Amino acid sequence: MKKLLFPLILLSFMISCEKKETLYLFNWAEYIPTHIFGQFEQENNVKLKFDWYDSNEAMFVKIRSGASGYDIIFPSGDYVSIMRKSGMLQPIDKTKVPNLDLLDSRILERITFDKNQEYSVPYMVSVTGIAVNTNEVKDYPKSFEIYNRKDLAGKMILMDNMREVLDGALINLGYHANSTNKEEITAAGELVKKWKENILRFDQESFARSFAQGEVFVVHGYAENIFLELDENQKKTTDFFIPEGGTLSIDNMVILKDAKNPELAHKLINFILRPDIYAQICDYLTLPSMNIESRELMEKTPVYSIDDVLSCEIKDDVGEAIELYNEVWQDIRIGG
Repeated sequence: MKKLLFPLILLSFMISCEKKETLYLFNWAEYIPTHIFGQFEQENNVKLKFDWYDSNEAMFVKIRSGASGYDIIFPSGDYVSIMRKSGMLQPIDKTKVPNLDLLDSRILERITFDKNQEYSVPYMVSVTGIAVNTNEVKDYPKSFEIYNRKDLAGKMILMDNMREVLDGALINLGYHANSTNKEEITAAGELVKKWKENILRFDQESFARSFAQGEVFVVHGYAENIFLELDENQKKTTDFFIPEGGTLSIDNMVILKDAKNPELAHKLINFILRPDIYAQICDYLTLPSMNIESRELMEKTPVYSIDDVLSCEIKDDVGEAIELYNEVWQDIRIGG
């Protein structure tokens, strides 16, 4: 009889696990520390399952091509607008997300892609910047002008991200990041072609690792990715700056229209915004907190402040002009 004990226990455990509610997430890689998910699973006796993406474009193409089964996705603001217009999202029931009231109104007032958070809940605010290895590069402009440096040719990376790169070029030229003007967007493309001559590559996936390993001395990207790759000594010799005022990106939590478990999705969103949980996430990413109460609970100083963020131009949906952006970007990446 003892020989049957383990199989019976295992069978009972498997049946128990199968009865757990399951929530399916599609998110940026390494954007939430895994222990946070574990805590939510334990507190609510549920199971979370994940897939990862490395760009809004890749995520959108996958969802639009028929990928189903996801409950929550974490798109940037411009893609919240695009997905909402495409009928992909269901409304947020704010009565189930009371912690939404803890978010800094100065940030919420800047949001144009979903005013009043009808279809999205802000997750994290960040800016795209440039990191420089100050051991290797001594004198440099805190600007995209650094990509004109012939002496750094082959030692610099630009993100393989259409909006991030073209927005940077637009701002460098004195235009708005969300320009819909054909001449301005074309001029930005020509500028990026000049920068392309001096970079090692465009890179969306391993830019932070390449910088940490010393393959490049200058990298364009997100501070949260870069600093997660650096040891304490490297952090001391890394200067991360926001060029030309920078572009502000707000990533959000949205519930897909065909989500199988919207109730649990709302519960996870509210859990993430809980001050003690949100403080841990901000510490992990070294990003400033939108959650006012969590600021007192944070143990690390973020790479930049909320005030730095407020001075940046928010990245928004450019509507039909996205086709022009795509044409210019393809010419950069495939053409000359």
